[in-house]
Amino acid sequence: MKTQLKNIVALTAIAFAMASCSGSDNDEISGNGNLHIEFDNVFGNANLILNSQANVTSERETLNVSDVKYIISNIELTKADGSVFTYPKPQGYFIVSEANELSHVLELNNIPAGNYTRVKFGIGVDEAQYNLGQTVQGDFFAAAQNEDMVWSWSAGYKHILFEGMFTSSTVATPTPFMVHTGKSGANYNYTSVTLDFPDTALVRTNITPDVHIFADVAKIIDGRNKIRLTDNNMGGMGAMIMSGGVLTEITANLTDVFSVDHVHND
Repeated sequence: MKTQLKNIVALTAIAFAMASCSGSDNDEISGNGNLHIEFDNVFGNANLILNSQANVTSERETLNVSDVKYIISNIELTKADGSVFTYPKPQGYFIVSEANELSHVLELNNIPAGNYTRVKFGIGVDEAQYNLGQTVQGDFFAAAQNEDMVWSWSAGYKHILFEGMFTSSTVATPTPFMVHTGKSGANYNYTSVTLDFPDTALVRTNITPDVHIFADVAKIIDGRNKIRLTDNNMGGMGAMIMSGGVLTEITANLTDVFSVDHVHND
């Protein structure tokens, strides 16, 4: 009986200790913290290098990429319990430019502490925001102008800018290409991407996770839809893809461009 009583007391003590630890952990997950999302552009399995790298697509076209930019917007973070935090929209528009290393890391502030397992974000400026008018866009529209990420106010934003030179079996001389997605006719060509984290991002008052995302820019034209620059070559002007149904195909490709490589909890 004494042995049985000792076992009960011991189990009760362990249960109390576990409950105390659990309570302590819950107490720590409070307040606000920060989270960084880092975009790392690649071409297939290789790190992207502008202006000097020969990149071959599955269509046997060779691209020398000179510029890549895209707008990231409407960021939503999902916790392990399924609840969603939407980053404030006025502060939630960013331009990532391969040529500007400082733009590769999005610094998100005042994130409710928690265990985050997923991110969703838009590529481009959503149509609802655009329809609010130029005045509402404020400083971001000016920033987009400075980065050549807008045609004009009436024509709208460029959601993705992808440029360089290319050659193929029938285009022997290096020829310019320009791929700009955005509003075209009845199609607005805005899309969103949802990515699961391989590890939980632990946002705390004293921990700022870094979510490292690879962007495989090859898949802009060499994804589920194969876009041949040669087929869009306009002679002296090069391959100019800025309108028409092909933009819808490219927009569909964007879902597969982005993937989370890893999460740092530092």
